[in-house]
Amino acid sequence: MLVEFSVLPVGKGVSVSKYVAKAIDLVDKSGLDYKVSEMGTIVEGDWKEIFPLIERCHRLLLKETGRVVTTVKVDDRKGQKGVLRSRIRRIERLLKRKIHS
Repeated sequence: MLVEFSVLPVGKGVSVSKYVAKAIDLVDKSGLDYKVSEMGTIVEGDWKEIFPLIERCHRLLLKETGRVVTTVKVDDRKGQKGVLRSRIRRIERLLKRKIHS
């Protein structure tokens, strides 16, 4: 399962990186494979691992900021593992070149 999520504090100004960094620290310490982008974080694992992690991230920022908006997008395909990196490699093979990722 791949899950893309973002946890954003509301009312803390234009730059919220100090809060987002705290959530990314939880993701990093989770042991799950993940990829961070400018718009969110993609995590690979199973439901019972990922959703408690998202909840911990949400609650951490909520405790510190008072209001948080969390968005979640799920791609769940039976029998798929290791797709976080392999999807990009597959596209690169088709294009016969490296892409930005």
